[in-house]
Amino acid sequence: MDGEEVPDLIPARMLNEFTYCPRLCYIEWVQGEFEDNADTVDGRFQHRRVDQSRGVVPDSEEIKEFNARSVDISAPETGIICRLDLVGGNGKSVTPVEYKRGSVPDVEGGAYESDKVQLCAQGLALKENGYECSEGMIYFVKSKRKVSVPFDDYLINRTKELLDSLREMAASGKIPPPLIDSPKCIRCSISGICLPDEINSLRESEKADEGTLQVRKFLPARDDQVPLYVSGYGQLLRKKGERIEIWSKKEKLGDAKIRELSQVSLYGGVSATTPVFTELLQRNIPISYFSYGGWFYGFSQGNSHKNVELRIKQFSVAGDNEKSLKLAQKFVNGKILNCRTILRRNDQGVSTDVLSSLKKLANDAESSENFRTLLGIEGGAAQIYFSRFNSLLKSQDEWFLFNNRNRRPPKDPVNAVLSYLYGVMVKEFFVTLLATGFDPYLGFYHQPRYGRPALALDLMEEFRPIIADSVTFTLFNNGELSESDFICRGLGVTMTPEGKKTVLNGYERRINTEVKHPLFGYKVSYRRIFEVQARLIARVLDGEIDEYPPFLTR
Repeated sequence: MDGEEVPDLIPARMLNEFTYCPRLCYIEWVQGEFEDNADTVDGRFQHRRVDQSRGVVPDSEEIKEFNARSVDISAPETGIICRLDLVGGNGKSVTPVEYKRGSVPDVEGGAYESDKVQLCAQGLALKENGYECSEGMIYFVKSKRKVSVPFDDYLINRTKELLDSLREMAASGKIPPPLIDSPKCIRCSISGICLPDEINSLRESEKADEGTLQVRKFLPARDDQVPLYVSGYGQLLRKKGERIEIWSKKEKLGDAKIRELSQVSLYGGVSATTPVFTELLQRNIPISYFSYGGWFYGFSQGNSHKNVELRIKQFSVAGDNEKSLKLAQKFVNGKILNCRTILRRNDQGVSTDVLSSLKKLANDAESSENFRTLLGIEGGAAQIYFSRFNSLLKSQDEWFLFNNRNRRPPKDPVNAVLSYLYGVMVKEFFVTLLATGFDPYLGFYHQPRYGRPALALDLMEEFRPIIADSVTFTLFNNGELSESDFICRGLGVTMTPEGKKTVLNGYERRINTEVKHPLFGYKVSYRRIFEVQARLIARVLDGEIDEYPPFLTR
């Protein structure tokens, strides 16, 4: 926001958050990001009564006793807008009451400054509307106690001072720095968006050879919600109550609880009823569409992400060749180093010359002068890597031999699985980027074309070898895929429905595997790591960190 774009009326709740943590306020109010946790859900539950509008606030000239709940009031001169949980009074003298879910804190005055400031802002709004208001009350639900907060000169001046500072922060367009090793972060619902310890650790490591800050794990290891894949030709999704049912003609094949779904992927001739689409869109559960062979067509989603600021910065950097090249170098460097690790771990016959060549190409990628040179480096590394890919396959069956990477259509089973998984990964990163506020179609390395999710292709580069390639040779080596899972048609090879199901199961196992993040030290699933890496790109665009650190497996 610039000065002209900052709203005239600032919500009192945001003043509370700014006082508590300016970065929290910026992420929620300016960037429009929010994530629930147990505390925020419980807070809404504890507020359920006072959130129901009840009673009428009389005109300030009327003299009568009253109590009213969930009252909206604004104060243009002060520049504040509030929703009062409860307000009561006798005549012109009124008292606002703010409900808090916890216990009375063991601090001076029995209330935190952020809560006092929020309550004082409500008092200022009431005064501007002609009421007399000299104090407020905070009711702590867990303690079942009220704490009085006098609106003295110090608190009034402090509230106005913080209100001005909030406006300056919003107008600056610059996100405040994260708190350092603060206990406030531990129960913050957006710590997984903010990444306070991760950003501080990367900043330290940019100043010195090694960072010393211990990174705390705020992200859940994996998401409780799961994706739903439907690939049977002619199958239909129907909504029944809180479940989605999968039907084939008159036979019910299965169902899933809607609240447990993170995303829905439809392949080939699968369809869904209007109530299914409406429910998923209302809950902002993305729906992805694929061809029968796994080519990603597009998606449907509810309201788009509110973080317009991030997309403005994304477009700005994408239009700057120097800044885009700096990011692209990191994407390619990460991909080549992870290809090298895959061969080092799994190819017993790989020579030191091959590994040295890949390491040199990875270093060359970081110092490439332009995009054309970088493309040449990536192509050279891919040629070396895929020349050894057949050595990763244990089976010597001629049917499963891999000679080179080919596609559209893939000419052998191994390429068929690789192409299918790359399509699934494009969808995965497309959804991840949307959830973090990016436009997946505008990349920094891959050039935009009609319908091409360039940024999704950028971010997935470093993960291709450790996800899609790893799943492919693991499925063949473990005997989970056999000749019966493939269909040879003319010049191309495709998979049967059972084969696709096997591949998707292998993919989900892989991305739900918990691994240790090489930079931050905590263990989370690959799917969580996708989100962390996307947010690190955002922090580069914000200017919080200088370079994007690719995810490198060891």
